[in-house]
Amino acid sequence: MSLPANFQFSQASLQDFEDCRRRFELRYLERLPWPAIETEPALENERYMQKGAAFHHLVHQHQIGLPEARLSAQIEDGELAEWWQRYLETSPKITSLPGKFPIRKYPEKLLAAPLAEYTLLAKMDLLLIQPGERLRIIDWKTSRNQPKRTWLAKRIQTHVYRFMAVEASAHLNDGSPVKPDQVDMVYWFTQTPRQPEIFPYSLEQYQADRQSLVRQIESIATSGPDNFPLTSDESRCKFCVYRSLCNRGVAAGSLDEWSGLTEETPDLTLDTGLDFDQIAEIEF
Repeated sequence: MSLPANFQFSQASLQDFEDCRRRFELRYLERLPWPAIETEPALENERYMQKGAAFHHLVHQHQIGLPEARLSAQIEDGELAEWWQRYLETSPKITSLPGKFPIRKYPEKLLAAPLAEYTLLAKMDLLLIQPGERLRIIDWKTSRNQPKRTWLAKRIQTHVYRFMAVEASAHLNDGSPVKPDQVDMVYWFTQTPRQPEIFPYSLEQYQADRQSLVRQIESIATSGPDNFPLTSDESRCKFCVYRSLCNRGVAAGSLDEWSGLTEETPDLTLDTGLDFDQIAEIEF
């Protein structure tokens, strides 16, 4: 099955292709429903993910101006209340930038850009722009454990988000582009709120990311039906919903074994309910 001409890439779909080409094929080309759960116990993991979604919703409401006291009064879950308090205590530091101009905030900002004859999408938890000076991306994470910095550095999300921020900077900054070395990305974790991971950017990395993303998209677009092999790393299969279809096991991996992030940025290529009038379309 070939890639549709109007296919829209995201960091999630690109990460799937890198992790396992067969998973990319099943999820995005054949568009199969998920036949299996990712982790055991399933209900506990589902509740945790729902709690993560609730946290993101609280933060979004706070960033668009709803009063802190009003939001706090809505929280009934104890762990969610702890996350919320940690956010209130530590977020002012990472959501402030030194400079002479006021900060512009763009919560839940969805960006789209043409790349290699396709469209690349990125939905960011929070974009901060200080005109002419700085641009910061913030990603709130509710994962049970903070991944190693080396793992985060390799994730396609880290590369796609910074790249897209540079591409979008003129659109968001009154026509004046921000240089790559004026951009950074912050991963903030509910479990370790005082230990955020900050990734600066550079012109060299921006150029490398463009080349890498174009190369990957072109590779996917030109892949034939026999070019979607299973991953050679079978440890990933424990947490893949398609493992039974690939004869890579039936039982899900346990929560104790799960070392990845419990919630990822929603895969925009599978979301048919998007309001594309709200997307910041970047033109070259």
